[in-house]
Amino acid sequence: MVGIGGFAGAIARFWLGSYIGGRMGTRFPYGTFVINVSGSFLIGLILTLLEEKTHWSPNWRYLIPIGFIGAYTTFSTFEFETLRSMQDGQFLISFLNITLSVVVGFAAVWAGVVAGRVIP
Repeated sequence: MVGIGGFAGAIARFWLGSYIGGRMGTRFPYGTFVINVSGSFLIGLILTLLEEKTHWSPNWRYLIPIGFIGAYTTFSTFEFETLRSMQDGQFLISFLNITLSVVVGFAAVWAGVVAGRVIP
């Protein structure tokens, strides 16, 4: 289940990151940012639904949050891109990437939990 979810998450990450990078450019790591924030929302939503709203098999936890979302989110890429921008002297980009990713990512997890609780 983890492998199946991981395969799908890695493909989704590659596709979405490439699409966003192609549309918005790479000066700021927009693709990684969008993936991390949407992954934060998804993990809040899915874990809330699995824990509070369903009585599904524990295998869903392996498939979706561990497999799919684990492969989909890009924390190591976030760290590398931040380091690279610092090495290139782009301190404002580094600061924005760290600050926005943490603050907006946290807000996205919270929004996912709220959305999961609202769903009947």
